[in-house]
Amino acid sequence: MRESFQQAAGNAMAMGPTILLQGIQIERPLDVVKATALSADDKRTILASWASDFYAVDSKPAFRHLPGTPEPVSIDEVRMALTELDRRYG
Repeated sequence: MRESFQQAAGNAMAMGPTILLQGIQIERPLDVVKATALSADDKRTILASWASDFYAVDSKPAFRHLPGTPEPVSIDEVRMALTELDRRYG
């Protein structure tokens, strides 16, 4: 039972940012901040998900790889994008 709940939660986490990004080309965290088709709340959700340990790269914990993006990025780059989002939308 617990295993199926964890699997369902993992599937939801994996799909969350992907659903919000449908039809939007994102390569770097700052692309999320610049995306005009997303609300500030959606941008924050995507970046927070990207920063989570769920997307950590095995054997490289300082890197995150969001499905649909071409390559992993550093957690610092995701944090800088969150800071920029806060600056723009305070």
